[in-house]
Amino acid sequence: MKKKDIFIIGLMLFAMFFGAGNLIFPVSIGFESGPHYIATMLGFMITGIGLPLLTMIAGSFSANGYPSLLNQISPFFSTIFLVLVYIMIGPFSGIPRTATTSYEMGVVPLIGASSHLSLFLFTAIFFAIVLFLALSPDDLSDAIGKYLTPALLITIGLLIIRSIMIYHTNDHSLASERFMNSSAPTIGFLEGYLTMDSIAAMAFTLVLSSSIRQRGVTTPNAMLSSAVRASLIASVLLGIIYLLLGWIGNYTSVTTIPNEQNAGTYLLVAASKEGFGSLGMIVLGLVVFLACLTTATGLISAVASYFHGLMPKISYRLLAIIITFIAFVLANLGLNQILAISSPILSILYPITITIVLLLLFLRWVNGPKLTIQLAITFVTVVSVPTTLSRLGLPGLQWLAYLPLFELQLEWLPFMLAGAVIGFLFGSRKKQLQLN
Repeated sequence: MKKKDIFIIGLMLFAMFFGAGNLIFPVSIGFESGPHYIATMLGFMITGIGLPLLTMIAGSFSANGYPSLLNQISPFFSTIFLVLVYIMIGPFSGIPRTATTSYEMGVVPLIGASSHLSLFLFTAIFFAIVLFLALSPDDLSDAIGKYLTPALLITIGLLIIRSIMIYHTNDHSLASERFMNSSAPTIGFLEGYLTMDSIAAMAFTLVLSSSIRQRGVTTPNAMLSSAVRASLIASVLLGIIYLLLGWIGNYTSVTTIPNEQNAGTYLLVAASKEGFGSLGMIVLGLVVFLACLTTATGLISAVASYFHGLMPKISYRLLAIIITFIAFVLANLGLNQILAISSPILSILYPITITIVLLLLFLRWVNGPKLTIQLAITFVTVVSVPTTLSRLGLPGLQWLAYLPLFELQLEWLPFMLAGAVIGFLFGSRKKQLQLN
């Protein structure tokens, strides 16, 4: 594949990953970290960039992505797990949240107050544009990579450059209380972990594979090579933007955040107003709109592609329309309640996702039985369900807080390792995954 095509696909991936949450998180932890900014951001990028990158690479071991890979582990598990992933990251959580976040950060500050009518009108326009882009999956990488991503990078660049010009003589912020009790890399690691971008990466793998195939790449090794290079481009861009956004939070003129305000949003609004005056909210609104637009388009395309593969008799076009309509309704009627339900489910799916990714990478280079990953997934699922319920305050499960790594929400990791070791040692060598 030509370098130009790799670059365009890389830009597409960057834009699909870079939603409003990715804009807010780095600014917020940059502000909180004070003198620990660099160490915090390094921890953040390990999980906020490293894990999604590994997820994209592992999914590229098969031309058909995770559906093909997980079918080898268990067709039943593959269907249940991926349906939950695509529903949760798509119409029931991720997609409607892109619209409401764009509305709250980009529109409400301009009109002064939120209303049902203004939300309805904005989301109608937002999802009309998103659907228009998503209905042409063959042109998606060009639409996002060639046009929307450069526009997004230009607007983010304007905000960053102007902020650097204003803040470069400031002292760094003061560290928050939690940095007195925990190490900076640990806090950054956990913040990156909580973005849950690895689940989005699992969904985006189908879009990545489709974009590569459209450019005439068909052999497994060439597909994998192209996917790795495009994913690296997206990861490098994310890393640069994260560091610079974190710097804004670290050197902002703001000293305190009102209790009812989201720190990242408040700091970005302050930087926009200070940098561009009356035009500041327009600049910020455009950044947020483009970030949410590209992410929503990628998610709709990914979810529609998966369900079309699962139910070939239903066209991709009809599925995209249905998914967009559900997201539109939830964005206007019941997003908060849906998020309250979906967040615990995502907390269960995330450890399973990381387990799948890490062991696919392991079994790619070290031949081993399927039981290695099957047993690990079983152990992780068994521990993730009760620990998630424990964090929700369900009585009788508080003792789970004593599990190793519980505070980092990585209590499942020892169980993953135990399941993998037992499965590797006692599984049948005849039953291996086909990863080449």
